[in-house]
Amino acid sequence: MKRLRDPRRAPPDGGGAVALQLSLPLFDAPAVLCPPPLAPPPRVAPPRIAPPAPEPPAVRGARGQRVARLGVHEVVYELRRSRRRTIGFYVDDGGLRVTAPRWVSLAEIDSAIGEKSRWILRKLVEWREHARRRERLAVRWEDGATVTFLGRTLTMRLDAACRSVSLQGDDLLVGLPTDADSERLKDAVQAWLQSQARALFAERLPIYSARLGSAPTRWRLSSARTRWGSCAPDGSIRLNWRLVHFPVEIVDYVVAHELAHLREMNHGPRFWATVQTMLPEFEAARRALKDYPDDLAMS
Repeated sequence: MKRLRDPRRAPPDGGGAVALQLSLPLFDAPAVLCPPPLAPPPRVAPPRIAPPAPEPPAVRGARGQRVARLGVHEVVYELRRSRRRTIGFYVDDGGLRVTAPRWVSLAEIDSAIGEKSRWILRKLVEWREHARRRERLAVRWEDGATVTFLGRTLTMRLDAACRSVSLQGDDLLVGLPTDADSERLKDAVQAWLQSQARALFAERLPIYSARLGSAPTRWRLSSARTRWGSCAPDGSIRLNWRLVHFPVEIVDYVVAHELAHLREMNHGPRFWATVQTMLPEFEAARRALKDYPDDLAMS
């Protein structure tokens, strides 16, 4: 469904048998693919002369890493060689990765990086800001801290008198002693959230399956960090349990989005028309998901 670096990019209309995925709002731009600057050199025997001096690398760090100079910036990136016929650029939380044909020279790779410098720098800034937001907004697993549930802010309260985890108003009572460590609290609350997600999806899927006139062969929870849902060619669907942090209208949009792929394994006009038949107001939910601070959902 949407993607970044983006091995998560949807295939073109009528694409092959791959699962379509709805990725996090941040990952909205595809990987940049550039054709190599030259065709592979023909395999002919070299003349019997002294071989030229090896091409000096630009600036090298650790094995497999290089440094590209993009204007006033120096960007460390990982270079991978492969049989591919294009130069690919991928940006994620690990930084920049460049994959290039084995026969393309370092100078040609550096030139291609320079041509895509604006895209590369923009994506690196997005990832850095994303990491900062996540650090700032990360859930604190302690008594009195908050967690979101269906768009609501709940306060976690340790209460040894509780038998498990229960919701009372805006308090989430967790049956643990007040000196319980953060991992025990996290495990207890996430287990509760996952059970709530399972119940919610079990309720919403039949509603939208009936509107579509088709149901998934099976469905299950996903714990993916980079996508909200996926639909496989065999008709199976996976839904990220962390959707339970969002308001129900956003959950419904993701459910309808994945179900629509049972008919259209692409993101063409007929796909969006199918989504609209199930959820006429899907555009508002789609915008809300894109604009929602995804960091808040990453408990």
